[in-house]
Amino acid sequence: MKHLADLLLLGDPRLYETCEPVLESELPLAAGWVADLHTVMEEIRAKYQFGRGIAAPQLGIMKRLIYLNVAKPQVIINPELVVVSDETSELWDDCMSFPNLLVRVRRHCQLTLTYRDEHWQHHTWEVADWGLSELIQHEYDHLNGVLCTMRAIDDQSFRWRPTPTA
Repeated sequence: MKHLADLLLLGDPRLYETCEPVLESELPLAAGWVADLHTVMEEIRAKYQFGRGIAAPQLGIMKRLIYLNVAKPQVIINPELVVVSDETSELWDDCMSFPNLLVRVRRHCQLTLTYRDEHWQHHTWEVADWGLSELIQHEYDHLNGVLCTMRAIDDQSFRWRPTPTA
């Protein structure tokens, strides 16, 4: 079982690697990976009061797997962004791999994603909600070795997050 101490932090070379697809034969392993992702996300939420999604490479699992927990838990295996809107918007992005740093980035407002779920069922998801769209793009970037620090709008697009009080 992985925990917060296993989370890869900014500067770890594995965060800059492109992940391999999950194979259908790896579904039994994926259940364990998802459990680890859930555990670490809950630990981040408890310590830093944020966290809606986490990508497998953040735990050193170099597979194309995302775990979201916004309204309910959702497993996204082998996602592909098939359409992104021309319209973009800016936000202060955060990341579990550098929890005290915020980065100003520009993301697409809408997208269409294809993926498989934990039962290997194929899905097409049209995401019109800006909050979900930017979250999916952030996690999808992790699968390709791209961090939001690499998408900063300019060299003034960084700031420290206030430390949560207990």
